[in-house]
Amino acid sequence: MAITEIGVYAHLRPVDIEALGDELDAIRRDIVAQRGARDAAYIRRTITCQRGLDVTSRLVIALSRGTVGWALGTAGLAVAKSIENMELGHNVGHGQWDWMNDPEIHSGTWEWDMAGLSSQWRYAHNFRHHVYTNVLGMDDDIGFGVMRVTRDQPWRPRLLLQPLQNFVLAALFEWGIALHDLYSERDRAATPAGKAAETKAFVRKIGRQLGKDYLLFPALSGRRWRRTLAANAAANVARNLWAYVVIFCGHFPDGAEKFEPAVVEEESKPEWYLRQMLGTANFDAGPLLAFLSGNLCYQIEHHLFPDLPSNRYAEMSHRVRALCAEYDLPYTTGPLLRQYLLTLRTITKLALPDRFLIATSDDAPETASEKKFRDRNECGDGRPGTAPGSTGRSGLRSALRALARQSGPLGRRRSQVRRVEPADLPVPSRALEVAGCV
Repeated sequence: MAITEIGVYAHLRPVDIEALGDELDAIRRDIVAQRGARDAAYIRRTITCQRGLDVTSRLVIALSRGTVGWALGTAGLAVAKSIENMELGHNVGHGQWDWMNDPEIHSGTWEWDMAGLSSQWRYAHNFRHHVYTNVLGMDDDIGFGVMRVTRDQPWRPRLLLQPLQNFVLAALFEWGIALHDLYSERDRAATPAGKAAETKAFVRKIGRQLGKDYLLFPALSGRRWRRTLAANAAANVARNLWAYVVIFCGHFPDGAEKFEPAVVEEESKPEWYLRQMLGTANFDAGPLLAFLSGNLCYQIEHHLFPDLPSNRYAEMSHRVRALCAEYDLPYTTGPLLRQYLLTLRTITKLALPDRFLIATSDDAPETASEKKFRDRNECGDGRPGTAPGSTGRSGLRSALRALARQSGPLGRRRSQVRRVEPADLPVPSRALEVAGCV
């Protein structure tokens, strides 16, 4: 089932994991030392461009008379909303720009243009998800409480409708996230009064959001209010679909592993780093696609350094990729379409009871553990693939290749993901700091 011993699964000795952590710390220190005017100019320019695109698109929708003008304006509005949601709301909410000490661009003051409250999202996302990434029972983002994305989650008859539910969630993604964050925040509230206060704040935010998109702007359009109303609804759905694809492709394709709670009981910072690298996935993107995704095409780098400026992820990715090659670890990435199709395959497949599935629960594309390596390539220290006294490293990437060769067609199917070469929870305190929670 899920991974219980991360070092054994990664085929790394403790000394290797510590060394990997030191290398990643060095990357962090370098970026912190370098950030400055160029990064500040980037985020301010992004805000200006996003707001300009939003206003321009609304004017095109309101002033044009034909279908083409409406379609262009709606598309522009959808892009503006996507930029605000991904590159601005998400990344500002992570505290990536708090170092600027600008009250407008600060995680504590930014309220994004979507249904949920930023404050509730920060707890559910920055804390529960980023500190406990893919840890069963601790990371609520494993299927967001409604989807089955690993065999560690028990099958229920309602999951037969999961493929349909997936598409509904995609179209209404902002509302799913908003409710997910509310429930997480209510769970944290110590008193009934606290729970009620969170619900009231949530209802107020919904009222403001619905009022802006479906009352205020249509009213400003006068007799053409239907045109504006339809554009706003279509832009919101398009933004939801894009955000859903980006988030799901970073967390649920093959190679994004899941972990048992035991892995965090005495987890060191280097082990936390390693869990982030194994539990997330990238997708290939050029500069434009990266920008439109909020640079979350670099999900591995984002989970390693969630509070560093997103415009730095591309340059960090070269160093992280090189470290994966040095330590013989997979760097899980691939074309966006492939990553999504792999995710869709998992969602569709896990709608069925386990008795209809072929691969074992320890060696399936979406669910794996260190048990799949037993009796295959053991050596003296009990960690498969680590030869005592050897100066070279034979890590997880080599072990997966060897396993694929031994496993026949199933193993070949599993290797289709391209791995590029060259609260009352136990809290890793440094991980909390990195995730922007303290």
